[in-house]
Amino acid sequence: MASETRTSGERTGDGTGYLSWLDGSLLSLCAASTAVVVLGGLLQVSFGAFSMTLVEAWKAVFDPGVLFDLRAWEVFLLGGSLDTSALLNPLAWDSLVVPADLPEMSKQSLIVWNIRMPRVLVAVVVGANLAVSGAIFQAVTRNELASPFILGVSSGAGLAILLTLVVFSGLSTVLPLIAAAGGALAFLVVYAIAWKNGTSPVRLVLAGVIVGTIFQSFQTALFFFADDIGVVQSAIAWTTGSLTGTDWEQVRMALPWTIVALGGAFVGARQLNVLLLGERTANSLGMNVEKVRFALSGVAVLAAAASIAVAGIVGFVGLIVPHAVRNVVGSEYKRLVIGCAFAGPALMVAADVGARLALSPVQIPVGIVTGLVGGPYFLYLMRKQERLGEV
Repeated sequence: MASETRTSGERTGDGTGYLSWLDGSLLSLCAASTAVVVLGGLLQVSFGAFSMTLVEAWKAVFDPGVLFDLRAWEVFLLGGSLDTSALLNPLAWDSLVVPADLPEMSKQSLIVWNIRMPRVLVAVVVGANLAVSGAIFQAVTRNELASPFILGVSSGAGLAILLTLVVFSGLSTVLPLIAAAGGALAFLVVYAIAWKNGTSPVRLVLAGVIVGTIFQSFQTALFFFADDIGVVQSAIAWTTGSLTGTDWEQVRMALPWTIVALGGAFVGARQLNVLLLGERTANSLGMNVEKVRFALSGVAVLAAAASIAVAGIVGFVGLIVPHAVRNVVGSEYKRLVIGCAFAGPALMVAADVGARLALSPVQIPVGIVTGLVGGPYFLYLMRKQERLGEV
């Protein structure tokens, strides 16, 4: 495995220059991932209920009247009086009027930028969050099986959000914070169950499976308390992980927390490298292991919660992306975090294109596609690794 061939000097990031971690393998990975995101995004915006050719869709994406207009970005990123309900009504497209908050644009640009482009951007945000979250958990627990999904964080965040949607709908504006609280609680419970004069990779995974199963049972029970069938259908789609119906509100909801989480992961890369060396070595270097572990776990929980709040529970991304990136760039965490921030979006955008087009016109949840990809990859890891458990 590539991570096992790296020297301890590489792992602690002791390069000769400030950008010594930036190498050809990382740049190649970032370039390839960016190409997948761009091509997948262009393919994604070309299909929908509003019929347009590939050329029309791509011209709308690169419309300079939108790309370089600050008023448009003010509406997209900061909110405004844009009414998207008219855009969702095919009967109104012939008489579609550009809202006053937006610059003049064609119908194609209006549809692409307000309905289809946000879905691509949400996929990018969710993929980056889940991949980086999984990479952090794998270092914190020194367990290559660790991920938000397997450690129960996704189930905890999911239960908190489902409880909000079904019972406390008035709190929907702070879903990322609620999801973070639910994910943090789940991780603390997992850690407490696994603790016995320390933790071990096997105990953490088993505890995560136990807590995840219990929380998923609570999620199922909540469906019986929902009186509105629309809420039930939305919740079912959400628990399987879906990007259908996402708009700029979801982008605005997740983006600030994503910036904080990814920034925290990059800043904490040196501490993550030290944690990989083991608790005894970390303590000898003067690190307060427990404080660092919980602080970085908080960053991982926040990243996972931000994605779950806007896309639901998408499994396996936090498990398979760090493994794939580690095999390309090694286990130095500055490279790994940056690589995951690019490769995660590539996987999510590609999976969402598959979810959108595989059974067209029926759209399946993207979580089903990531599960179909992640399950076989997980089995491949089990077969390949002789000592499955430690990074």
